Amino acid sequence: MNRQTLVSLASGALFGAGLAISGMIDPARVRAFLDVGGAWDPTLAFVMGGAILPMIVAWAIVRRRARPIVATEFHLPATRPIDGRLIAGAALFGIGWGLAGLCPGPAIASLGVEPIPALIFCAAMVLGFGLFSLVPLPSITRKGLGDGFQAAR
Repeated sequence: MNRQTLVSLASGALFGAGLAISGMIDPARVRAFLDVGGAWDPTLAFVMGGAILPMIVAWAIVRRRARPIVATEFHLPATRPIDGRLIAGAALFGIGWGLAGLCPGPAIASLGVEPIPALIFCAAMVLGFGLFSLVPLPSITRKGLGDGFQAAR
């Protein structure tokens, strides 16, 4: 196993452990966070804040580096304008998050704690990935990116 794979596995394990310790794999806690008109639980806001602050520092460091520590180059997504597809995708994500109380990261972390509900969610998520792959995406031409590129799937 190479160094990049080991760092990726360790990062994923740390992320999953953080989700479990913070209680973010508990759908009831997530739904309580989204229930701003009822019994609102602000815990998720503190978890998000605790994740955003280190990422601000990490991005500041990354911008100064010529290449990553365990890879040959950075693989950063292209910045694209906000469009209808992005808004629709965000709305679907939010609706699913509110209904299930899970999103992809916590769902995968939940496989070790609540395997049956998490497995149902993960199966539906994979089905959604498959359905999305059937949706044709327009070719987008961006200034400075050559002749154009196909939007990432």
